Amino acid sequence: MERISDIRCTVGESPTWSRAESAWYWVDIPAKRVWRLDGASGAARFWTTTEMVACVAAKAGGGLIAGMETGIFSLELGKAEAAAQIKLAAPAAGLGEGMRFNDGRCDRQGRFWSGTMFMDMSAARAVGELYRYDAARGISAPMVSELITQNGLAFSPDGRTMYLSDSHPARRMVWAFDYDIDDGVPTGRRVFAYMAEHTGRPDGAAIDSDGCYWICGNDGGYVLRFTPDGKLDRRIDVPMLKPAMCAFGGKDLDTLMVTSIVSGKPEDAEWGGAVVLLRPGVQGVADTPFGL
Repeated sequence: MERISDIRCTVGESPTWSRAESAWYWVDIPAKRVWRLDGASGAARFWTTTEMVACVAAKAGGGLIAGMETGIFSLELGKAEAAAQIKLAAPAAGLGEGMRFNDGRCDRQGRFWSGTMFMDMSAARAVGELYRYDAARGISAPMVSELITQNGLAFSPDGRTMYLSDSHPARRMVWAFDYDIDDGVPTGRRVFAYMAEHTGRPDGAAIDSDGCYWICGNDGGYVLRFTPDGKLDRRIDVPMLKPAMCAFGGKDLDTLMVTSIVSGKPEDAEWGGAVVLLRPGVQGVADTPFGL
């Protein structure tokens, strides 16, 4: 396990590997930062945004697409410390006070998916919704509704299964959907994993080349791997109490980046908020850039 220098994120989320740049990206939500780690040199830097950025994915041709507080944005990251932002879309009904986008990623066809949540998790308001965005059709109507804390988006290697979690303590559920790769529509929602059977909550996720689903156990200090039929077959303990999201990357897609959240607990003081790289012995699947 390798720790990425002394970087500590308050809420480290949305790691993603840009194959075109051979670089990692991730975000620190309340700090309004987008981080980049060069895969060759190991050099790290960040850009600031004017509102919280919760999830990012690489765009074909460079830059990032992001789910933020008020909508879906295009981010251009240059020499300046601040990212250049262009708002692309927002839900037709807008985002109410106290809401923001949360977890997100592209499907295998390069469409961007992200969901919304009410930021005060103690309120347990099931007002979150999942949206699809592409340049041709814009932002969709809500594709999944009544979510408390949307998370865990992932797509099978063939793109025909979509995964989604609700990481709120009252839910702790992962679902699978049949996914129409032509129309970008999920159907046939079913329970994939019930995380109440384990310590921790299901947060961000990744898929490996065997079609297995890797999910961070927030509050549990581990990453779990489930087979495509929902069977738990592996657990990797990490030193952070609140691992938040994982992603495969590196030259051979055999490295797993895990971001984390500061818990504030004494036993988590050294590692809370850290970003680490693991070699789990399997390969991931390259993310499709937005708009490819």
